[in-house]
Amino acid sequence: MNQKFEKLPLRSGVGIVVLNKNNKVFVAKRIDNPKNFWQMPQGGIDNNENYYSAALRELKEETSIISVKLIKEIEGSFTYILPDHLIGIIWKGKYKGQKQKWFVMRFFGNESEININTKHPEFLDWKWIDINDLTKIAVNFKLEVYKQVKSEIEKILN
Repeated sequence: MNQKFEKLPLRSGVGIVVLNKNNKVFVAKRIDNPKNFWQMPQGGIDNNENYYSAALRELKEETSIISVKLIKEIEGSFTYILPDHLIGIIWKGKYKGQKQKWFVMRFFGNESEININTKHPEFLDWKWIDINDLTKIAVNFKLEVYKQVKSEIEKILN
């Protein structure tokens, strides 16, 4: 990492694993990175907001999904650092990466509830994928986080 970025703080955030009834994982393709990278819903925490509330808010803001039930809050947190070419651009240059608290949730609604054409859309497309494919679709700088989250999902489901 470029030395001028080392002192930047990490942004506090949340990530949400949404599983359907077949234990497939919800992923979406970002508008700002339309290559073949997909991600699970995630985002920052607002002032005076707890992690779980932030997870529910982010999920609704990004996907319109509200029909979920918490399966598990994953212990600890996972961190990623942005590549140098994105630091200073993403989050108005205030952060070098994100330290995330992850939640695993079960979607029990109808798929017609899912709508990525939100007020401030972040995604171009969405789909359900096999848990084993999570590490194949992640952008490089989030790959370690996705490996750790995948391992946690497997523990829950086994």
